Amino acid sequence: MKPFMDDDFLLQSETAKKLYSQYAAPMPIFDYHCHISPQEIAEDRRFNNLSEIWLHGDHYKWRAMRTNGVDEKYCTGSASDWEKFQKWAETAPYTMRNPLYHWTHLELRRPFGIKTLLNPTTARKIWDDCNTQLQSADFSCRGIIRKANVKVICTTDDPVDTLEFHQNIRESGFEVKVIPAWRPDKAMAVEDPRVFNAYVNLLETASDTAISSFDHFMAALNKRHLFFHENGCRLSDHGLETIYAADYTLEEIKVIFNSLRSGKIPRFEEIILFKSAMLYEFAVMDHSRNWTQQYHLGAMRNNNSRMFKQIGADKGFDSIGDYPVAAPLSKFLNRLEYEQKLTRTIFYNLNPADNDVLATMIGNFQDGSTPGKIQWGSGWWFLDQKDGITNQLNTLSNMGLLSRFVGMLTDSRSFLSYSRHEYFRRILCNLIGKDVENGEIPEDMGFLGKMVQDISYNNAASYFDFGV
Repeated sequence: MKPFMDDDFLLQSETAKKLYSQYAAPMPIFDYHCHISPQEIAEDRRFNNLSEIWLHGDHYKWRAMRTNGVDEKYCTGSASDWEKFQKWAETAPYTMRNPLYHWTHLELRRPFGIKTLLNPTTARKIWDDCNTQLQSADFSCRGIIRKANVKVICTTDDPVDTLEFHQNIRESGFEVKVIPAWRPDKAMAVEDPRVFNAYVNLLETASDTAISSFDHFMAALNKRHLFFHENGCRLSDHGLETIYAADYTLEEIKVIFNSLRSGKIPRFEEIILFKSAMLYEFAVMDHSRNWTQQYHLGAMRNNNSRMFKQIGADKGFDSIGDYPVAAPLSKFLNRLEYEQKLTRTIFYNLNPADNDVLATMIGNFQDGSTPGKIQWGSGWWFLDQKDGITNQLNTLSNMGLLSRFVGMLTDSRSFLSYSRHEYFRRILCNLIGKDVENGEIPEDMGFLGKMVQDISYNNAASYFDFGV
């Protein structure tokens, strides 16, 4: 019987162990999509306790705690940080076979060096030990980033953001590149005209542009796109149910925009037309400045309306959706490719039923200009666990070129999530090692080692070309 999470965790062959220890583990991290706060990096925040850095904002853990019968006050409510941590410690043993159990103990080991299992008996000692370490300069935001050997971080930023904290980070001389990523979804969220118009007002201020027409609206967005570009941004990101690719005319979109500005609630058909137009326009913007565009597809968000009203979005009440993918995605990509306006693109799916669709769709629009120009991204959200990652790697291997894959990201709000790269790399090495041991691929450690290094870091560094 193997001990729990020893040095060979998830590595089930000698080849896998060698690939991980000699090739994957030493590679730095290129975290090209996350939700951590640039302000906290700019200010080099120090956390007062383990709950602040570990539980605040972690909807994965809140979801598990609720399922374990924990009252909301210990998740997002008024309980003290110690009480919240105590409830998480009570829940942790019940997460066995959920990826949270692995993540929890990886995050205690990296960077805290704690190998003790978290449970109610060990909670106080772990709490005290971690809190003591958090007072050290090595455990500030920047210190933790350095410990994890991170070279690049791409945050998620709205077009109206000032990017002042990215500017502060750059001016401070921090050796890790912290780059903004353009997330313009609010500019196409027209379901509620009041919310949309409030956003347009913010855009007017940010762009110093009076917006009284759709043309003005696009000019303001393009102005902000250029501002992001001048501040180092080279990639965008969208979080969508599916790709929108309905047929429309520009005149129709102008009429819909004017109607929205007058406060009229749009019909469903008008919403789809407007989203389709905006998605295309954003893709053209990205191509014009040689950016990479990312699309996260398939989340059914805010299912619990009572809790959404009470505590808001991103609190653990989202799930996998079952939306149409293949037809609109093909239509969207084909239009851009036909017009020669298709830039580097990464798609992520939340519904595993879409794995083969995404893996085969990307092959339709590779053009030989860039290795892996159209990418199928790593297992995302509910799929960034052992089975989800393994299935994604296997399907990509079957349908495309695994060797050109740009690898893992954290997609996290926590500075302790860099261990997800370790988790991914161990799974990757185990997969390749198993094939070698079974005689399914040759034992060419030079090539395989380079392949592992490329997927771990080099492919992303080359693909995004941020100068690292």
